[in-house]
Amino acid sequence: MKPWAVLLLTFLSCTGLHAREAAPGVEAKIRGMQALPGFLPLHWDGKQGKLYMEVPRFNEEMIYVTSLVTGIGSNDIGLDRSQIGRERIVFFERVGPKVLLVQPNYGFRADSTNPDERRAVEESFARSVLWGFTVEAESDGRVLIDVTDFALRDAHGVIGVLKSTQQGTYTLDAGRSAVHLPRTKGFPRNTEIEVTLTFATDDPGRFMRDVVPTPEAATVRQRHSFVALPEPGYVPRASDPRAGFFGIAYADYAAPIGGPIVKRFIARHRLQRKDPAAPAGGAVEPIVYYLDRAAPEPVRSALLDGARWWSRAFEAAGYRDAFRVELLPEGADPMDVRYNVIQWVHRATRGWSTGNTVIDPRTGEILKGHVLLGSLRVRQDILLAEGLLAPYTTGDESSAGAEKMALARLRQLAAHEVGHTLGLAHNYIASAQGRASVMDYPHPLARLSPDGSIDLAGAYAEGIGGWDEVAIQYGYQDFPAGSDERAGLEAILAGARRRGITFLTDQDARPDGGSHPQAHLWDNAPDAAAELERMMKVRRAALDRFGETAIRRGMPLATMEEVLVPLYLHHRYQVAACAKILGGQDYTYAMRGDGQVPLLAVPAPDQRRALKALIGTLRPSELVLPRAVLQRLPPRPFTFEPHRELFRKYTNPVFDAVSPAVVAAQLTVEQILQPERAARLVEQAVLAPELPGLGTVVEALVEATFGGPPADAYEAE
Repeated sequence: MKPWAVLLLTFLSCTGLHAREAAPGVEAKIRGMQALPGFLPLHWDGKQGKLYMEVPRFNEEMIYVTSLVTGIGSNDIGLDRSQIGRERIVFFERVGPKVLLVQPNYGFRADSTNPDERRAVEESFARSVLWGFTVEAESDGRVLIDVTDFALRDAHGVIGVLKSTQQGTYTLDAGRSAVHLPRTKGFPRNTEIEVTLTFATDDPGRFMRDVVPTPEAATVRQRHSFVALPEPGYVPRASDPRAGFFGIAYADYAAPIGGPIVKRFIARHRLQRKDPAAPAGGAVEPIVYYLDRAAPEPVRSALLDGARWWSRAFEAAGYRDAFRVELLPEGADPMDVRYNVIQWVHRATRGWSTGNTVIDPRTGEILKGHVLLGSLRVRQDILLAEGLLAPYTTGDESSAGAEKMALARLRQLAAHEVGHTLGLAHNYIASAQGRASVMDYPHPLARLSPDGSIDLAGAYAEGIGGWDEVAIQYGYQDFPAGSDERAGLEAILAGARRRGITFLTDQDARPDGGSHPQAHLWDNAPDAAAELERMMKVRRAALDRFGETAIRRGMPLATMEEVLVPLYLHHRYQVAACAKILGGQDYTYAMRGDGQVPLLAVPAPDQRRALKALIGTLRPSELVLPRAVLQRLPPRPFTFEPHRELFRKYTNPVFDAVSPAVVAAQLTVEQILQPERAARLVEQAVLAPELPGLGTVVEALVEATFGGPPADAYEAE
């Protein structure tokens, strides 16, 4: 071959290789793909099963949220439909042929105009690179990346949850996973990528076997949401522990050296009056919530009613038509960040409801309220009412009283969970202050009528309470330009205290160690001991009337036990409330200068009355079941298998007449001897000898257990 020919071939081969190595233009790369325009444009290659994303801007922050669209269906596992994950601030960073998805560290900041000061903080704490992409095509400032592998991963952490709940060692099966195109969409201010993921194992756990058709292969859908930062104009509001808002906190290294380094701001929606200087007026843009169309009637109407209670609180804060609740438009995507939603979620077993949010981590602004309501809650409330009312005289009638109570509870539940998505924390002292808040956990208030029947007419309160109005005023009240916002907020809280309305939350109310005598879960009344004694009378009256009238005609008699269990344990939460009086400390979230009394020991007479009430629950006469009940409870029939919401039977398959007493007695004794409570009893007697000590409590417990003659052999056992 001629030398010039060799040179020509070499030149042509080199230029061809260079052409193959250079990234193609975006238009050429996406030709024939399905375009999904939006905030971050997407392109779907159906032949290859690949999803591409255009990155229109680098180093521009946005919010990234992961979520679980379809659930496992087990409350024990806790992976539910429409479960919102963690929100993050992220941005795309170009580094040569790579594109990095970077999460800056907003936990440590310098709120300063000095760039050197800000840079020092940024360089002192690590940031996180969440993913690395390779540039697939670029032209005219447009950069295309392949996001398929990024999307088809366990971003929500399903594998970890299944492992921690001992449901098996699952792995993601890429061969049975794919992009879910119907819900992969783009909008002007958000882009949604949804994927179908299959998790496989050869050792599925019990809960997975209960709910997954083939538990060795559990398939769910997950969502990646990229959301534009909200428009400027939101003004963060300072947090105050007395106000009852959750929110954000970060360390500000530009703070004056004599001041606190940690800054705290409440979480709240953006809401502004059209005229902030006016005492009342319309909102620039109202807060709108949308109810899941899957909620059936009469549930749907109850949920709409309860959620709408909050409009009254906003009116009290000076807004007109600032809060609305409507049905979700047909075809709308409830996972879309543009919608505040209330969703109706099913599980195989009853469980909690939740009120979650998507928050701007920089400021605390709530971008999306996301409520999940467990559908079995209403059925449990009907079960509670059936045990108290025994409403089925003939067995064929419906129970208007039971349904009325259950729907009243649903209204309260909807208001409670929406309250969380408005920024509010639990207020567990509210039940002792005249049902002052829907952010408490209410127990159905059952009253004993003169004829021995149970009255549930006022089982649950209607409407929001006084505390709810106070909290919304604190979080959403507009203050005219030039006014002292801090003084205005302090005046709101001071006015509430003068009315006897305050705030205490989870850390003060939980039965495993809480010491405040009025902050409880599922309790009623300001005096927990008196309420326990009253509740025991209601319980005994209902037990004495209990029988076939608690179930409908055609149901196996053995199913009376489902109704019996919550009735027999009707007092269990009030026991926990009463026990907190022992060694109790009455306190507030006092701030220097606000005039509150920070701490007082519960007086000795109150502690002794509480101990007496608790001991009363251990009397054999309170623990026995009526003989008529025992004579009408046969073993479980065929196809009605035992389950975990029944009493344990040492006499299986026959109903055990003693094991319910074991459960009830254990509830009381464990509360009395709770370790931190026992330690407080020891210390209070040392510091104030007039207060009962642990020895006094143990002596009373021993006397109640072994002293006094039983009425018969059943009581003796």
